[in-house]
Amino acid sequence: MPSSPPDADSGSDSESGAASRTLPSSGLGLALARLEDVLLALLLGTMVILAGGQILLRNVFDAGMSWVDPFLRMLVLWVSLLGALVASRNNRQISVDLVSRFTAPRWQRWINVFIGLVTAGVTGLIAWYGARFFLMEFHDGLEVIPGFPSWLPVLILPLAFGLIAVRYLLFAWRQARGRA
Repeated sequence: MPSSPPDADSGSDSESGAASRTLPSSGLGLALARLEDVLLALLLGTMVILAGGQILLRNVFDAGMSWVDPFLRMLVLWVSLLGALVASRNNRQISVDLVSRFTAPRWQRWINVFIGLVTAGVTGLIAWYGARFFLMEFHDGLEVIPGFPSWLPVLILPLAFGLIAVRYLLFAWRQARGRA
């Protein structure tokens, strides 16, 4: 009988076991995982360097760069959603799942299918509206920072939520087929 995904606090999870259930070990899935990891690390490193530099400039030289604070806010959005995307890779999103704890094991698989479909539906809806928001920003042609278009920060909304929706659809499909 297939097991449900491990809880973050259960202690019964192994990183390789969780990854083998949801992420292909080669091909497009692996390339996407590496791209997510590299992009997340680069953006997080950029945030640390820019924030540290801004603090140093303000406290030591009583100066600062005006574009850094709005840019850091944009990076927070990107890092947050990339982190959620990475978490969805191994079905490690934050969840409150009381029903499955009190349900017979034979129903666990179908509860996981339902949870996967609801998650895919909600994140798909957010991706849809994120794409509409992106298009409005794109057509407005405004800039957040001089030389930095306002559509670029919101591009992560449809991308991240769309990929999360696809991942949870695939998760639900594998659960329904008994392969998760």
